[in-house]
Amino acid sequence: MGRWLAFLPLLAFAVMALYFGMGLRENPNEIPSQLIDEPLPAFDLPPVAGAAAGLSNADLAGHVSLVNVFGSWCPPCAIEHPMLMQIARSGLVPIYGVDWRDTPEAGAAWLERHGNPYRAVGLDPDSHLAIDLGITGAPESFLVDASGRVRYRHVGIITQQDWDDTILPLIRELEAS
Repeated sequence: MGRWLAFLPLLAFAVMALYFGMGLRENPNEIPSQLIDEPLPAFDLPPVAGAAAGLSNADLAGHVSLVNVFGSWCPPCAIEHPMLMQIARSGLVPIYGVDWRDTPEAGAAWLERHGNPYRAVGLDPDSHLAIDLGITGAPESFLVDASGRVRYRHVGIITQQDWDDTILPLIRELEAS
């Protein structure tokens, strides 16, 4: 019996190595979302400084939309921003912004400096909507269908490849149905 106990740490190490090894095959950008195929949580966010209106569910009604969570404090958001500007210029889908954990002035100044790809922007300084969406960090984006259901969640920067291979085909599919 004593001999087998000597191999117990080795067995425990082998089990842990197998467990962590399997985890390396996972894509960290594919974080499952409980919201897929569910209605977007109800929200009514105030505007950033200088804007006449904020953002609510009503703004998304009746058309496919891309909702992008960003912040002026977020370096990856600055990297993603030119891609959002390109998407906005294409006119293929309206983009709505959720300015997360910012002041009204900081978000407005950031958009003034970098350009505004959003049809409307709402301010979520206390993370109420972010919590409802299950945000893990910025940027994150959600593709919402015309009936207000979340159809896709993208964690991290939207790249040209993400747009071409995943998001644009989903938009076309949603618009065709």
